[in-house]
Amino acid sequence: MSAPVSSSSASAYSFSQTQFKFVQTFMLNETGISLADKKKSMVYSRLARCLRRTGVATFDDYFALVEKSADERVAFINALTTNKTQFFRERHHFDFLAHQLIPLWQQRKQKRVRIWSAGCSTGEEPYTIASVLAGHGMIGGQMDVHLLATDLDTQVLNTASNGTYSLDVVNTIPPEYLKPGFLKGKGIKQDLFKAKRALRDIISFKQLNLKGDWPHKHAMDAIFCRNVMIYFERETQQWLIERFWRQLAPGGILFIGHSEGIGKMANKFDNLGHTMYRKRE
Repeated sequence: MSAPVSSSSASAYSFSQTQFKFVQTFMLNETGISLADKKKSMVYSRLARCLRRTGVATFDDYFALVEKSADERVAFINALTTNKTQFFRERHHFDFLAHQLIPLWQQRKQKRVRIWSAGCSTGEEPYTIASVLAGHGMIGGQMDVHLLATDLDTQVLNTASNGTYSLDVVNTIPPEYLKPGFLKGKGIKQDLFKAKRALRDIISFKQLNLKGDWPHKHAMDAIFCRNVMIYFERETQQWLIERFWRQLAPGGILFIGHSEGIGKMANKFDNLGHTMYRKRE
């Protein structure tokens, strides 16, 4: 998922503490993201660009536009989020997928596997998952495998759905997954590489607010929600963990970030170490 970041800009507009409080309240209520007081200059810098783009004169005028325009509401939220991600980030999670989960699903001759990348950003995480699945014979066989990838930010989802990246990140992808998962560009695209059609075909990219409805039809065998909840208040974190627990199939695995925890839900999961948790059956 998207996470707030810092930036700076020369002050061209008046931005009061009351206006900043409006932004804090809006983001908390709409997305669950808690903007600390020290983020005021970042918020100003990001939203000043929105004022220039829309041509409004004041922050109050822009907030009025946000409240009446669904498209501008999306742009407002996008402006206050950014996305730090990479292929095979926290490699141990994907090693567990490769050497524990996939053999288990194959041994069971499971007919269907459902995985959710919640907070997929620009797509590196779901394509990492898909490349591991491809590298271990989980794509194109008899098993019905599908990966749902969601994010709040519509801009990053456009990048993710395209599945094209610069070659300078190739060295983060292990060789055993690079060949089955990706293709190098040719000609004017020689500095790019793209996820293969087989990977893209099993992934559905969708805009989703974790605080809203989850229109999932199936229980999940694995949920990746990593380095997302650190931007939420503790109460929201616990509420999300409870929802993830309900969304997981019995024995399903929840993967979270290295600085995140499951708090009072610890008695509902088996702790597998390295921020991996199995829903108790």
